[in-house]
Amino acid sequence: MTAQERPDDHRTQAHRADQALEQLGRLSFAEHSSHSVLQKVADLTKDVMPGSIEASVSVVVNDKPSTAVYTGQLALDCDESQYGHGYGPCLHAARTGEVTEVPDARIEPRWADYARSAAERGSLSSLSVPLPVSQHVRVALNIYSREPHAFDEDSRSAAARFAPYAAVAIANMHQYQSAKAEASNLQVALQSRAVIDQAKGVLMERHKLTADRAFQALTQASMTKNRKLRDIAEHLVHTGEFPPAH
Repeated sequence: MTAQERPDDHRTQAHRADQALEQLGRLSFAEHSSHSVLQKVADLTKDVMPGSIEASVSVVVNDKPSTAVYTGQLALDCDESQYGHGYGPCLHAARTGEVTEVPDARIEPRWADYARSAAERGSLSSLSVPLPVSQHVRVALNIYSREPHAFDEDSRSAAARFAPYAAVAIANMHQYQSAKAEASNLQVALQSRAVIDQAKGVLMERHKLTADRAFQALTQASMTKNRKLRDIAEHLVHTGEFPPAH
């Protein structure tokens, strides 16, 4: 590559990175699943980085790794090889928060068994960028190249620019999903309370019990039948049978 060509290449890569970041910034978390957001991160990474590469996103939850999304079989194979060995650049990046590069898998002294396997699969160099999400959820954006020494300063700079935006997108998605789960759990709790109150009312009317005695009767039936209190209450409200026959 000539000196005249390099600035144009740099500007092209920077322009692609800017476009990718803009796309991430426009994502609506109410309209995307966690999987679709992560897939967008991987796809945009493949678009931004030069050369023949594949990308993946590894997620480590409570020290259990899995590949959430990937752009090609090479990336998935390399990820799963690391999980099988229990070590490798993507796991190191996710667990330590360090950007981890393998310049040439054929002579990589770290993680020797994995590196040999990666080279055999066709990944001769890789770059793993940590994406901090939470204490219990650790993520790495992995870029696998079919060429050795594929990542120069411009590539590393592009990945470094891209990763924080990707981390924010993933963290926001994780928080959104957590909020939805909390809201769903609250709705279930409110529904359970409502049906239990209805069942108490039935017992109070039928047997002239106080509210406390009616609740104790429901609790006793729950323990005797080894069924959830809500199930006992729903059966009573819907059938009038108390305690349930089964």
